[in-house]
Amino acid sequence: MIKKYNIAIVGVTGVVGETMLSILEERNFPVNNLVLLASERSSGKEYSFKYQTLIVQTLNENSFNNIDIALFSAGGNVSKQYAQIAVESGCIVIDSSSAFRMDSDVPLVIPEINPEAIRTHKGILANPNCTTIVTLMALNPIRKFSRIKKIIASSYQAVSGAGQEGINELKKQNKAIVIGEKLQAKYFSHQIASNLIPKIDQMTENGFTGEEMKMVNETRKIFGDNDIKISVTCVRVPVYTAHSVAVTIETQKKIPINKVRELIENAEGIELLDEPSNEVYPMPMLAEGKDNCLVGRIREDLVFENGISLWVSGDQVKKGAALNAVQIAEKLIDE
Repeated sequence: MIKKYNIAIVGVTGVVGETMLSILEERNFPVNNLVLLASERSSGKEYSFKYQTLIVQTLNENSFNNIDIALFSAGGNVSKQYAQIAVESGCIVIDSSSAFRMDSDVPLVIPEINPEAIRTHKGILANPNCTTIVTLMALNPIRKFSRIKKIIASSYQAVSGAGQEGINELKKQNKAIVIGEKLQAKYFSHQIASNLIPKIDQMTENGFTGEEMKMVNETRKIFGDNDIKISVTCVRVPVYTAHSVAVTIETQKKIPINKVRELIENAEGIELLDEPSNEVYPMPMLAEGKDNCLVGRIREDLVFENGISLWVSGDQVKKGAALNAVQIAEKLIDE
């Protein structure tokens, strides 16, 4: 008989939380009892799960009694307040915020890349930043063939990466353009419709943003290589779902482009779309709703000696957040 587990989703009413709920059902995760948790203002909201109606409960210090695994997706402050309480209640936490990612005692996991890290957990496992996940899914097959020395990446990040508020703002601004009304920027620092904003998160002392430094630091931790030189520019774009990243890398040894395509085509969790002469390449509209990340525009770089340039698109709500968290839980119970 398959063992079943008591699961809690913290922050179920958010974009990622709702997606976690649907993925648990899609993948037939062995759920015994499912508890939906959110803030008091969302208490009482109803969701369906496997022909049941589940009612959202208010998150409190007693929410984790008899829970085996808690999927957190309610922001860093909530994670900092409640994750350790959950662990002390005998629960294992898989956290999707940035609260614990760089904690040396907390594994930062992409199951296709470093599943062995799960075994070292002390009650909390961290889900990487969505852009990090999408990017590293494309790079990992190459890294396994030859060490990556340098990474230069520019991200094109959908508004849903900023949550429901980001989605709502783009919808309102697009509507305002159509009907000729004045546009208002409330959630983002500038108009996002028909625009690009080259700043995500707060600025840091070195001139990079917090989002950019997340990619730098998380990549080194996940790949287990603190000597990789990495430079990132993160840009918010007027796309609803799916992040895209233009990446150039330098590898230790030269890899023929046909070999790169072969490595990517045979890798788990990614799909090769690389026929640009036939207009076949990854785009956000193709990645939306997909579990796999899409990789294409693979070519030999014109700057680095052993350089490779590529383009990747991935649904940052699914693989970049909710799906990756559920996959961590699946690996956890496999262990």
